[in-house]
Amino acid sequence: MSTVGVIDYGMGNLHSIAKALEHVSSGERIIVSYDPEVLLKADRLVLPGVGAIGHCMDELRRLELTALVGEVIGDKPLMGICLGMQVLLSVSQENGGIRGLGVFPGEVVRFPEPLEGAENRRKVPHMGWNQVRQESPHPLWQGIEQDSWFYFVHSYHSVPAESAHCIATTEYGDRFCSALLRENVFAVQFHPEKSQSTGLALLANFLSWDGQI
Repeated sequence: MSTVGVIDYGMGNLHSIAKALEHVSSGERIIVSYDPEVLLKADRLVLPGVGAIGHCMDELRRLELTALVGEVIGDKPLMGICLGMQVLLSVSQENGGIRGLGVFPGEVVRFPEPLEGAENRRKVPHMGWNQVRQESPHPLWQGIEQDSWFYFVHSYHSVPAESAHCIATTEYGDRFCSALLRENVFAVQFHPEKSQSTGLALLANFLSWDGQI
């Protein structure tokens, strides 16, 4: 039986993500764990996350999970979600500057606050439904229409150093990168588990993805 390991470091919608994965599962066993040995035995991994990146990195180090991500690069499919995407970059401006896991060279920056009286009344955090523009074809987009709507909640966004890593973008005042891809690692800024049928389709595609582009 194929297994999916949801990385539990105490910061994420673990119940919602696990339930969503179970809903689209075709027999895969969903495991929520903070044990690196258990997670390394899974066939694919999900790195969720909500909250502040400083606390996230502290917990990943405390639970000895930072090396786990490096060990699975090129080995098995990994999906980062929301903060789980941001922590995969080299550095974040949040919490005064925090080094991430460095899977994707680049930085995580805060959305600028709207200027007083500006026509663009963009609010921070970016919260709610928004469209995702697929910039490159990929198996995880199978059956998902271009410019489909997904649910976002975030104040910071990823700026990859290599534009080829950005596989989808979203417009929010300016256009930002809303999905990243490197080898077997696929990461999204939005919450597929909160994005109704479209998000479930993405998770189902992840469960059948072999980690190849």
